[in-house]
Amino acid sequence: MRHAEVGPIAVHLPELAEDNDRLGAEFPKWDMELIYAKTGIRNRHVAAPGECSSDLGVAAAEKLFKRHQIDRRSIDFLLFCTQTPDYPLPTTACLVQERLGLPTSVGALDYNLGCSGFVYGLALADGLIRSGSAQRILLITAEPYSKYIHPTDRSLRTIFGDAAAATLVEASDEPSLGSFVFGTDGSGADNLMVTEGGMRPEQSALKPRKRKRWPSSLYMDGPALVQFTLDVVPPMLNQVLAGAGLARDDVDLFLMHQATSFMLDHLRNRLELDAEQVPLALEQYGNTVSSTIPILIHDLRKSARLRPGKRSLLLSYGVGLSWAGCLWTETWQASQDQPVQATERKAA
Repeated sequence: MRHAEVGPIAVHLPELAEDNDRLGAEFPKWDMELIYAKTGIRNRHVAAPGECSSDLGVAAAEKLFKRHQIDRRSIDFLLFCTQTPDYPLPTTACLVQERLGLPTSVGALDYNLGCSGFVYGLALADGLIRSGSAQRILLITAEPYSKYIHPTDRSLRTIFGDAAAATLVEASDEPSLGSFVFGTDGSGADNLMVTEGGMRPEQSALKPRKRKRWPSSLYMDGPALVQFTLDVVPPMLNQVLAGAGLARDDVDLFLMHQATSFMLDHLRNRLELDAEQVPLALEQYGNTVSSTIPILIHDLRKSARLRPGKRSLLLSYGVGLSWAGCLWTETWQASQDQPVQATERKAA
């Protein structure tokens, strides 16, 4: 049986960067130092008015193909994770297939998940590879959440950043991913939601749990989400370890969804983990939703903190309410990049 392996990752950020100095100048009453102390975020990127999820995703994928000499004809499945699709229909993945020039023989689908989306995507890719349905999968996470945020919304504009990440997941003889754990609690859907744009009539539509303080389409109950995270992540971590037959000391890094430093500090303290074990990558990006973990992996690889043989837990949680975790052992190294032609993939 073949197994899924996490290969190279490329990240794309929109051109416009909004740092705290810029926001402070625009809104002098906002205490940006206090906001930084709570969020750990100094900068975030914002998509241009006409820049959508497919634009970000295509840019990330083109970087991946160019930097790692990947023949786009070798891709046989495309997974596109977004909660801000270009259109209600068609599927954004279909648009991305055409724009990237991928073969018409590829499978392509969108899946609507936020903060837990990357781990879900790895599980989907792993299943496709284990079943023999695919050998080389392009997993794209792309989210311009700024489309849902009003410019005056202090609580959301200072947290969320737009970004996309393109990850190559391909077949390998050795397992490196496993012990997947998932969770869903739709009773908390009204803690983080967009309240307009769907097909549900207003009179029967789900309403935000509390009064909206800001005019954004996106609503977030921060305290409720903190409590949800503290409730579900520790048992999820223990479930992943139990499924793999491992103890915490067997794990090198705990790679968590990068919500805010406030959230991550609370989690780290609850789990009694050292700061070195829970790396951060949000100061320059903000909370990029489904792209936070691939961006974190990308940065850790660049700094050589992630090397082949390192064992990590991937732990994600958020909108839905949804959560997902898995065990992952790093196998990829830059020196192994080789051009792969479509004919080589078909012969695998």
